[in-house]
Amino acid sequence: MRVTQLVVKKPGGQALDLSALVAFEPQVLLAFGALTELRAAAPALVQAFHGAALLGCSTAGEISQQGVSDGSLVLTALAFEHGCSVRTASTVLESMQDSRAAGERLARALPLPGLRAVLVLGQGVQINGSALLAGLHAVLGTDVIVTGGLAGDGGAFAQTWVLDNAGVGTQGLVCLGLYGAALRISHGSFGGWEPFGPARKVTHSQDNVLYALDGEPALTVYKRYLGEHAKGLPASGLLFPFAMLGKDHNELGLTRTILGVNEADGSLTLAGDVEPQGYVRLMHASTDALVAGAVVAAQAARPKDGNDGLAGGTPPRHTALALLVSCVGRKLVMGGRVEEEVEAVAQVFGPAALLAGFYSNGEMSPLVDGQPCKLHNQTMTITYLTEAPAR
Repeated sequence: MRVTQLVVKKPGGQALDLSALVAFEPQVLLAFGALTELRAAAPALVQAFHGAALLGCSTAGEISQQGVSDGSLVLTALAFEHGCSVRTASTVLESMQDSRAAGERLARALPLPGLRAVLVLGQGVQINGSALLAGLHAVLGTDVIVTGGLAGDGGAFAQTWVLDNAGVGTQGLVCLGLYGAALRISHGSFGGWEPFGPARKVTHSQDNVLYALDGEPALTVYKRYLGEHAKGLPASGLLFPFAMLGKDHNELGLTRTILGVNEADGSLTLAGDVEPQGYVRLMHASTDALVAGAVVAAQAARPKDGNDGLAGGTPPRHTALALLVSCVGRKLVMGGRVEEEVEAVAQVFGPAALLAGFYSNGEMSPLVDGQPCKLHNQTMTITYLTEAPAR
């Protein structure tokens, strides 16, 4: 596999020079950019790469081989060399309640024979990511690896954009199906957040809306914990996510971020489903803990069979892609030290992998091999992609 990248920092209204990427003849072009930059670049990208699978989204920060940037556009091109192929599918999300059906539509649009993995990008505000993934798996089963992320908008949680071969839109969902025996794909996901305070019983919820904890309005309980931070809701909720616990207080390995608050009924809208008979605990984190969590995710994603794209020592070019989707909440906590988690991941993977990705409103990855994909919040999720031809 060949991988290359173009990072355009603070592009403004300047014309994009895409000649090098066009000459690369990619099969896939990934585009991650700030809101205005992605929208401005979309027409040129659609025209220049009509023969490639084009997908991308707006972000809360862009990740590239150069590190973390804001207000930029990161274009990453992939070309397979050992018979792997791709297909794309897109749909419009009509409403949050349409999330599961939208996942089913995406999955049905992909040919199933030979399908190895699916990368999903979706709008990141009016969506139930858990339901979206449930719809995908209802059609694909659990043998197909699913990873991806929800678009960001700098932490505003107001409007996000998704790009496909038709252009950009605010209600879009797009997925990339990956095919081929030579394809090698692995994944990892970890947070680094620490719970605090007592576990609170979920006494009223529906899907991803949390109405009551221990018989009190969920928003009232949440504000009590946040204190002065409650004035900044919903944005300040990124600093205090929920850990989901089962009905026996068992850890589910899932974290949920708040997408919105409803002062009228005292509810919290979360990015994914709530365990209706379970418990929740608030969480917080330090930069050191989050960086350590990113390392755990990278170690989990590094291929266990030695097929990491390195053939005969250090390659003269990148032969693997490490796609990083990290939560905007992590970026807010780390502030000026946010580069450290990306640098730590790069050290784990070494020179074979080119890094690309974005800070998101939700991350998608299986917890462990063989399990269905789950929606995560406040995690670093990594998808490692390369080719290893049969010997």
